[in-house]
Amino acid sequence: MSAILEKSNPRGGARDARRAARSAPLPDSLRPVRPGMNGGAYKALTDADVVKIHNAALDALENIGLADAPESGIELMTKAGAKLTDTGRLLFPRALIEDTVANAARHFVLHGQDPKHDMEPWGSKVYFGTAGAAVSMVDPYTGDYRDSTTQDLYNIARVVDTLEHIHFFQRSVVCRDLDLPREMDFNTTYASVSGTTKHVGSSWVSPEHL
Repeated sequence: MSAILEKSNPRGGARDARRAARSAPLPDSLRPVRPGMNGGAYKALTDADVVKIHNAALDALENIGLADAPESGIELMTKAGAKLTDTGRLLFPRALIEDTVANAARHFVLHGQDPKHDMEPWGSKVYFGTAGAAVSMVDPYTGDYRDSTTQDLYNIARVVDTLEHIHFFQRSVVCRDLDLPREMDFNTTYASVSGTTKHVGSSWVSPEHL
Protein backbone atom coordinates (compact mmCIF):
# COMPACT_ATOMS: atom_id res chain seq x y z
CA MET A 1 0.00 0.00 0.00
CA SER A 2 2.79 2.43 0.86
CA ALA A 3 4.44 1.89 -2.53
CA ILE A 4 1.14 2.63 -4.28
CA LEU A 5 0.68 5.83 -2.26
CA GLU A 6 4.19 7.03 -3.09
CA LYS A 7 3.64 6.49 -6.79
CA SER A 8 0.32 8.28 -6.70
CA ASN A 9 1.80 11.38 -5.00
CA PRO A 10 4.90 12.49 -6.98
CA ARG A 11 4.53 16.03 -5.67
CA GLY A 12 5.58 14.91 -2.21
CA GLY A 13 8.95 13.74 -3.49
CA ALA A 14 9.52 16.93 -5.44
CA ARG A 15 8.61 19.01 -2.39
CA ASP A 16 11.11 17.10 -0.26
CA ALA A 17 13.78 17.64 -2.89
CA ARG A 18 13.14 21.39 -2.91
CA ARG A 19 13.34 21.52 0.89
CA ALA A 20 16.63 19.63 0.83
CA ALA A 21 18.02 22.01 -1.78
CA ARG A 22 17.01 25.07 0.28
CA SER A 23 18.55 23.70 3.46
CA ALA A 24 21.83 22.66 1.83
CA PRO A 25 24.73 25.13 2.19
CA LEU A 26 25.55 27.21 -0.86
CA PRO A 27 28.76 26.38 -2.71
CA ASP A 28 31.54 28.86 -1.98
CA SER A 29 31.26 30.46 -5.42
CA LEU A 30 27.59 31.38 -4.83
CA ARG A 31 27.79 32.72 -1.27
CA PRO A 32 26.84 36.41 -1.03
CA VAL A 33 29.73 37.11 1.37
CA ARG A 34 33.10 35.47 0.72
CA PRO A 35 36.66 35.93 2.02
CA GLY A 36 38.68 38.47 0.08
CA MET A 37 35.78 40.30 -1.53
CA ASN A 38 36.69 43.69 -2.98
CA GLY A 39 36.06 46.65 -0.70
CA GLY A 40 36.79 50.34 -0.96
CA ALA A 41 33.33 51.54 -1.93
CA TYR A 42 32.95 53.44 1.36
CA LYS A 43 35.51 56.23 1.64
CA ALA A 44 35.33 58.22 4.84
CA LEU A 45 38.33 60.33 3.76
CA THR A 46 39.07 62.18 0.57
CA ASP A 47 42.38 61.62 -1.22
CA ALA A 48 43.53 65.00 0.12
CA ASP A 49 42.65 63.90 3.67
CA VAL A 50 44.70 60.71 3.25
CA VAL A 51 47.72 62.69 2.02
CA LYS A 52 47.38 65.11 4.94
CA ILE A 53 47.36 62.29 7.50
CA HIS A 54 50.27 60.55 5.76
CA ASN A 55 52.39 63.71 5.82
CA ALA A 56 51.52 64.34 9.47
CA ALA A 57 52.68 60.82 10.35
CA LEU A 58 55.95 61.36 8.47
CA ASP A 59 56.51 64.65 10.29
CA ALA A 60 55.88 63.01 13.67
CA LEU A 61 58.30 60.18 12.96
CA GLU A 62 60.97 62.56 11.68
CA ASN A 63 60.72 65.27 14.34
CA ILE A 64 59.24 63.57 17.43
CA GLY A 65 60.20 59.94 16.98
CA LEU A 66 60.24 57.37 19.74
CA ALA A 67 61.52 57.38 23.30
CA ASP A 68 62.82 54.46 25.37
CA ALA A 69 63.47 52.18 22.40
CA PRO A 70 65.24 48.91 23.35
CA GLU A 71 68.96 48.73 22.63
CA SER A 72 68.47 45.94 20.10
CA GLY A 73 66.00 48.09 18.19
CA ILE A 74 68.22 51.17 18.32
CA GLU A 75 71.15 49.22 16.86
CA LEU A 76 69.13 47.80 13.98
CA MET A 77 67.28 51.01 13.13
CA THR A 78 70.28 53.34 13.26
CA LYS A 79 72.09 50.96 10.89
CA ALA A 80 69.13 51.33 8.54
CA GLY A 81 69.25 55.13 8.69
CA ALA A 82 67.35 56.22 11.81
CA LYS A 83 68.97 58.85 14.05
CA LEU A 84 69.44 58.77 17.81
CA THR A 85 69.33 62.20 19.49
CA ASP A 86 71.34 63.33 22.49
CA THR A 87 68.19 62.93 24.60
CA GLY A 88 67.74 59.30 23.52
CA ARG A 89 64.90 59.78 21.05
CA LEU A 90 64.94 57.71 17.89
CA LEU A 91 64.05 59.74 14.78
CA PHE A 92 63.10 58.37 11.37
CA PRO A 93 63.95 60.58 8.37
CA ARG A 94 61.19 60.97 5.81
CA ALA A 95 63.29 59.37 3.06
CA LEU A 96 63.90 56.29 5.22
CA ILE A 97 60.17 55.78 5.77
CA GLU A 98 59.28 56.36 2.13
CA ASP A 99 61.98 53.98 0.90
CA THR A 100 60.90 51.32 3.40
CA VAL A 101 57.27 51.60 2.33
CA ALA A 102 58.25 51.45 -1.34
CA ASN A 103 60.30 48.28 -0.76
CA ALA A 104 57.69 46.53 1.38
CA ALA A 105 56.23 43.27 0.04
CA ARG A 106 52.97 43.78 -1.80
CA HIS A 107 51.85 40.24 -2.56
CA PHE A 108 52.17 37.56 0.10
CA VAL A 109 49.83 34.79 1.18
CA LEU A 110 48.77 34.40 4.80
CA HIS A 111 48.41 30.63 5.03
CA GLY A 112 45.96 28.60 7.07
CA GLN A 113 46.45 24.96 8.01
CA ASP A 114 43.66 24.26 5.53
CA PRO A 115 44.46 25.85 2.14
CA LYS A 116 40.84 26.92 1.74
CA HIS A 117 41.50 29.48 4.50
CA ASP A 118 44.57 31.03 2.80
CA MET A 119 44.30 34.82 2.49
CA GLU A 120 45.68 37.14 -0.19
CA PRO A 121 45.74 40.55 1.54
CA TRP A 122 46.52 42.88 -1.33
CA GLY A 123 44.60 45.31 -3.50
CA SER A 124 41.15 46.06 -2.11
CA LYS A 125 40.46 42.59 -0.71
CA VAL A 126 38.71 42.52 2.67
CA TYR A 127 39.08 39.96 5.45
CA PHE A 128 37.73 39.96 9.00
CA GLY A 129 39.33 38.46 12.08
CA THR A 130 39.66 38.63 15.83
CA ALA A 131 42.19 40.55 17.93
CA GLY A 132 42.53 41.88 21.44
CA ALA A 133 44.90 39.98 23.78
CA ALA A 134 42.44 40.72 26.60
CA VAL A 135 43.54 39.78 30.11
CA SER A 136 40.07 39.15 31.56
CA MET A 137 36.93 37.20 30.73
CA VAL A 138 33.36 37.82 31.83
CA ASP A 139 31.91 34.61 33.23
CA PRO A 140 28.75 33.87 31.20
CA TYR A 141 26.94 32.44 34.21
CA THR A 142 27.89 34.79 37.06
CA GLY A 143 28.76 37.96 35.17
CA ASP A 144 31.96 38.25 37.21
CA TYR A 145 35.34 39.18 35.73
CA ARG A 146 38.16 36.65 36.02
CA ASP A 147 41.61 36.09 34.54
CA SER A 148 41.57 34.63 31.03
CA THR A 149 43.03 31.13 30.66
CA THR A 150 44.51 28.82 28.06
CA GLN A 151 41.19 26.98 27.90
CA ASP A 152 39.44 30.27 27.10
CA LEU A 153 41.86 30.90 24.24
CA TYR A 154 41.27 27.44 22.80
CA ASN A 155 37.49 27.77 23.15
CA ILE A 156 37.51 31.09 21.29
CA ALA A 157 39.61 29.57 18.52
CA ARG A 158 37.09 26.73 18.20
CA VAL A 159 34.24 29.23 17.87
CA VAL A 160 36.16 31.19 15.22
CA ASP A 161 36.77 27.98 13.29
CA THR A 162 33.00 27.53 12.82
CA LEU A 163 32.20 31.14 11.84
CA GLU A 164 32.33 31.53 8.07
CA HIS A 165 32.56 35.33 8.16
CA ILE A 166 35.60 35.35 10.48
CA HIS A 167 38.56 34.63 8.23
CA PHE A 168 41.53 34.54 10.61
CA PHE A 169 42.25 34.14 14.31
CA GLN A 170 44.37 36.69 16.14
CA ARG A 171 45.06 35.79 19.77
CA SER A 172 42.00 37.11 21.62
CA VAL A 173 42.99 36.58 25.25
CA VAL A 174 46.17 36.14 27.28
CA CYS A 175 46.86 32.85 29.07
CA ARG A 176 46.93 34.30 32.59
CA ASP A 177 47.06 30.82 34.12
CA LEU A 178 50.67 30.42 32.91
CA ASP A 179 53.38 32.34 34.77
CA LEU A 180 56.53 31.55 32.78
CA PRO A 181 56.88 33.60 29.57
CA ARG A 182 58.28 30.69 27.55
CA GLU A 183 55.49 28.39 28.72
CA MET A 184 52.90 31.04 27.87
CA ASP A 185 54.33 31.59 24.37
CA PHE A 186 54.33 27.90 23.48
CA ASN A 187 50.89 27.17 24.90
CA THR A 188 49.38 30.27 23.32
CA THR A 189 50.51 29.04 19.92
CA TYR A 190 49.45 25.46 20.62
CA ALA A 191 45.96 26.43 21.79
CA SER A 192 45.50 28.69 18.77
CA VAL A 193 46.59 26.26 16.04
CA SER A 194 44.81 23.39 17.78
CA GLY A 195 41.56 25.33 17.87
CA THR A 196 41.32 26.45 14.25
CA THR A 197 42.68 25.62 10.81
CA LYS A 198 42.38 29.28 9.78
CA HIS A 199 45.35 31.64 9.66
CA VAL A 200 46.63 32.38 13.18
CA GLY A 201 48.44 35.46 14.49
CA SER A 202 50.01 35.99 17.90
CA SER A 203 52.96 37.65 19.62
CA TRP A 204 55.88 36.25 21.60
CA VAL A 205 57.47 37.59 24.75
CA SER A 206 60.98 36.89 23.46
CA PRO A 207 62.45 35.95 20.05
CA GLU A 208 64.48 33.25 21.81
CA HIS A 209 61.23 31.33 22.32
CA LEU A 210 60.69 30.89 18.59
